[in-house]
Order: sequence, then C-alpha cells, then structure tokens
Amino acid sequence: MWVVIDGEGPDTREGEIKMHADLALHMLADLFWTGLVVCAPVLGLTMLVGLLISVLQVVTQVQEMSLTFVPKLITAAISLIVFGPWILRKLASFSTRLWSSIPSMF
Repeated sequence: MWVVIDGEGPDTREGEIKMHADLALHMLADLFWTGLVVCAPVLGLTMLVGLLISVLQVVTQVQEMSLTFVPKLITAAISLIVFGPWILRKLASFSTRLWSSIPSMF
C-alpha cells in the first residue's frame, strides 16, 4: 500500500491511497504546536535561570562556567520532574488523537 500526496506522479499503482496536501500540512502544524507546548515549560524556566545567572555574573564580575551550567541543569531536572506528568498526558493525547483519526483521513 502506497500513500501519495495529491496523487502526483505519472504512474499510479494498485492499492494507492491519496492524501491531500492540506491534511498533511494540518497534521504537521499540529505536530509542531504540540512539540512547542510540551517543550515550553522546561525551556522557559531554564532560559529564565540562565538570564538571572548572567545578570548576576555581570554584576559581580564572576566568570565561572560551572556557575551557569549547574543551575540550568538542576532547573531542567526539577522542571521535568514537576511538569513530567503533564508532558506525558499531552503527548499521549496527541498520539491517541492521531491514531484514532487515521481511518477518517483516507
């Protein structure tokens, strides 16, 4: 079984299923939006801690590499622990919605 977007191409094969470009773009947009929403809490908190540490380094003139790396690593780990169940629920609902909508796509 082959999946062809908009049936482009000179040869057609038996058992070919045609998918429209707008459906493929909608699925791709939904994928990117879910990825952005899932990554936002961890990336946002890590970026905020990095910004605060950078301001602290500028004010105190301490230029230690581990001073920036360790707090961001700890923040990312804690935010994954806190937001982990929510992230898993969002990914599970996305996967369930995608798999349950497959029969209606073709």
